[in-house]
Amino acid sequence: MALIQCSFMSTSLMRTVPIQVVLPTDKMTFGAPKTEQKPFKTLYLLHGIFGSYIDWVTGTRIEQWAAAKDLAVVMPSGDNHFYVDGVPADAKYGKFISQELVEFTRKSFPLSHKREDTFIGGLSMGGYGSIINALNAPETFGAVCALSSALITDGLTQYTENTDLIFTDRAYYEAAFGNLEAVKGSNKDYHEMARRVAASGTEKPRFFMSCGTEDGLFGVNEAFAGELKELGYDVTWLPAPGVHDWLFWDTHIKDALDWLPLGEESQGISSGHVSE
Repeated sequence: MALIQCSFMSTSLMRTVPIQVVLPTDKMTFGAPKTEQKPFKTLYLLHGIFGSYIDWVTGTRIEQWAAAKDLAVVMPSGDNHFYVDGVPADAKYGKFISQELVEFTRKSFPLSHKREDTFIGGLSMGGYGSIINALNAPETFGAVCALSSALITDGLTQYTENTDLIFTDRAYYEAAFGNLEAVKGSNKDYHEMARRVAASGTEKPRFFMSCGTEDGLFGVNEAFAGELKELGYDVTWLPAPGVHDWLFWDTHIKDALDWLPLGEESQGISSGHVSE
């Protein structure tokens, strides 16, 4: 399993950005017949707040499990910006994730271009990021794996002061989301986007959602999973004992990978050809 760190110039973020890629191009067969190399199914995997592109590899066994399934995993950095387009011109994180990152990695690595082979997931801030980007680009992402998602936008307007604590600092949230009064009903509002996609008639992404029952975010995750089901989405909701920590995410990212439509015969490799 190749573990690749590289960087490229992002026009969305106006700087060179690092990413980490788990790529099963060097998998040993130990004498078994080699199968035809085909474009890999891909999971774009987002970290949580205070994290970086190395978090998933250092905090979980994602490399081991992806190798077993011949699944490519792409891990970018979100820089505490919730993976949405912020106000500054160099903070278009939504465009970076759902467009630029996908385009760059598909040009650079043997990845499938098919929607049904392209997935997005994450934990906490990255769980929110995976949900909102999949709903903003349902033509790109066929499935979502969201763990302990920071579904916090309903409460953003309660922050009225600038504080020393990032979680209560209005200036921080304004930098990430823009005008907080305008978030509701916008493309940063997961309720609104779930309704828009459902009403549009376009094919809806499938959802795997999980959260620890002792996690403070459990209630909002359970409620949103129910909301998605009512809107006609295919949702797998897995509540489980646990808190907001790496033990929970290491355990349940494996459940998410087992849920993904990889197939035992292809072991994560697309059976089709790259479509342009």
